[in-house]
Amino acid sequence: MADQKTTGQMQATLGLTGLTSNAMALIAPGAFLWLTFVIQAGTGATAPAMWAGIFAALLLCLATAVSYAEISRLYPGTGSSYYYAEQALLSKDKAFRFARVFKFIVGWGSHLYYWVYPGVMVGVTGLFVGYVVGFLYPNFLSGSNPGPVFTGLVAVAFSFGVAWIAQRGANASTAVNVAINVVQISALILFSILALGYRVNHPAGTAAFQYDSSTLATYTYEFATQPDGTIVRNAAGIPQPLLDKSGKPVPFHISYPTTDATGKFLTHPNAASVIGVHNFNWMMIQATVAILILVGFESVTAMGGEAKNPKKHIPIAVIASLLIQGLICYLIEYFAANYFLNSGYTMQTATGSAAPIGDMMIMVGDALLGQGRGKYFMLAEAVTVFLALIGTTLSCMNTGARVTYAMGRDEEAPEHFGMLHAKNLTPHRAIWTLAGISAVIGVIAVSLAFGDAGAPANSVVAALPHGIFSSFGYFSHDKMAALPNSLLAVTLTSNFGTFILYALTCFLCIVAFYKRPEFSLLRHILIPGFGLLANLGCMIFYLIGPALGYGTVKEPLIALGVAGAWGLYGAIYFVRASKAKGKKLLVATKSVEMAS
Repeated sequence: MADQKTTGQMQATLGLTGLTSNAMALIAPGAFLWLTFVIQAGTGATAPAMWAGIFAALLLCLATAVSYAEISRLYPGTGSSYYYAEQALLSKDKAFRFARVFKFIVGWGSHLYYWVYPGVMVGVTGLFVGYVVGFLYPNFLSGSNPGPVFTGLVAVAFSFGVAWIAQRGANASTAVNVAINVVQISALILFSILALGYRVNHPAGTAAFQYDSSTLATYTYEFATQPDGTIVRNAAGIPQPLLDKSGKPVPFHISYPTTDATGKFLTHPNAASVIGVHNFNWMMIQATVAILILVGFESVTAMGGEAKNPKKHIPIAVIASLLIQGLICYLIEYFAANYFLNSGYTMQTATGSAAPIGDMMIMVGDALLGQGRGKYFMLAEAVTVFLALIGTTLSCMNTGARVTYAMGRDEEAPEHFGMLHAKNLTPHRAIWTLAGISAVIGVIAVSLAFGDAGAPANSVVAALPHGIFSSFGYFSHDKMAALPNSLLAVTLTSNFGTFILYALTCFLCIVAFYKRPEFSLLRHILIPGFGLLANLGCMIFYLIGPALGYGTVKEPLIALGVAGAWGLYGAIYFVRASKAKGKKLLVATKSVEMAS
């Protein structure tokens, strides 16, 4: 495969629309509502503060986005924060000596985000495809609890399929993302309207639908249960109705209970409860997860080498993408999904499903189109979600590969990463390496996606179709409850890398504008200062939360362990590589020109 040397240049082909679309595709509200609702639902007792956690994460991201936008005006170029770190410190009279060390720290730390995040995406894609296949072929796979082997194979195939698109160039990726943005935003608005309409048209005490996770269908009657609480089913697995004294099925009447008898959260009694903080610590725990759905606005800063007018368009694209997807789309759709929760589909039901939003779509579809027809609405929406998954994974691979490319070009990572494809002018070696890493992480993510709080009941495990693709990897409820949730652990690892990168970038904004003529107290101290503290605060909650009993325990500690190991390995690699190449750790004089 032909390469250009590290001096090869990318083509400047992206305008404001292309840059904004790439970032919007990475934020992808049409995909993340479907895929991360279950992750947020599984964070212990903190689920009531889901919307507030997203709002807190949005404020953090807005402060960080301003920092990215401001610093990109000074230093447009490929590499994003990694590139900014070098330029910002080289511009200072005293701090320039630490330019190489600091830019390596930023670049290495950013890989904890950019290399793990695509793995999360291909993992949740595996679960998503498993849900749809299980719905269509229930005798082969369970939609609510798809098998780890099947979902892992999907994750691997999806990873390399997206990489194939990415290596073809920025223009091909941008064209895909523009179309995907239009489709997914339209689809999520439709779902939000229907979910809100369902709640408004079904006040407490009225007849409504009850959802069954095993058959992925709705029913208008109360379920008959065994003394142990399990649902009575016929030979086909259909839940049987509870009969009244006359032998007729007891109709299901909807209600909105806050908690069950054990104190587990079920539904929001009113709209104020949806947006309420409930508990500050719960909000912070939710924010540490919610950052996953909001990241991506900074992706355009890694494409400075392909922007037609980077100084003008990149800052606008950074802010616009976050405001459109985060402030408008996410807050609306998460409000609708949380407000929809009812006694026929509670938060606890959502915790045990591979795709809670798919379940909700079936319910609102049945209400709109007639019982039994909601599946068509869900399948139509599923197509848009799959397109959104392609877009967000594609954008993330493009961003991560370009950061790796910048480090390879500077010889701070293996030099072959700094080569471009001779024809497509893409960092194809970094892209294919990232595809392999993403495939491995995706397989890990789905291996115990129903561990910890999401552990299915023994009756659910027993009812799974038997076979290597469907039931292999599922153990008893107690065993799975004692194991960490692999999807949540991988998600938190990626999020921890995000907080590291965002905190460092906010700090870089302060450093870059220090004593410059265009310095602004608001834009270059107060806003990035808030972003710095907010990111550090979320990182601290990885330790505080488990210690105080908030959220889950195992997964945050796993994320911290991975981050610590990655940092230690990076320090060793940096020192050894510098020694082998004869590079000094500190810049000797300010006049030294470093590769950029």
